[in-house]
Amino acid sequence: MVTAEISLYPVGTDSTSLSFYIAKSIESIQNMTNLSHQVTPMGTILESNDLGKIFEATKTMSETIHRLGVKRIEIILKIDSRTDKSQTADQKMESLNKYLKGA
Repeated sequence: MVTAEISLYPVGTDSTSLSFYIAKSIESIQNMTNLSHQVTPMGTILESNDLGKIFEATKTMSETIHRLGVKRIEIILKIDSRTDKSQTADQKMESLNKYLKGA
C-alpha cells in the first residue's frame, strides 16, 4: 500500500485564498481508478496499491492548476511505500489512537 500526502501551493495568484485552485485539482482526480483520497486542512492524503498512480494523480492535479492560468506551483509530496503489509491511512490512525487513549 502506498500512502502519500500532497500539498499544492499556487504561486502568483491575485488572492491569498487558494481554495478554488485546490478544489479544482481535487475534482480532477475524483474519478481515477485505484486511488482514494482524503482532504485535510493542510493537504490531501492519497492512497493506492500502485506508486505510479500517486505520481499520475500528482501530475493531473498540477496540470489542472496550470490550466487555470497559474504559472508556478510549489508541490510538497510525502510518500510512505510499504511492502510488508497493507495498511490504510485510517488503520494508521486507529493504531495511533490506541496509544493516545492509553496516555
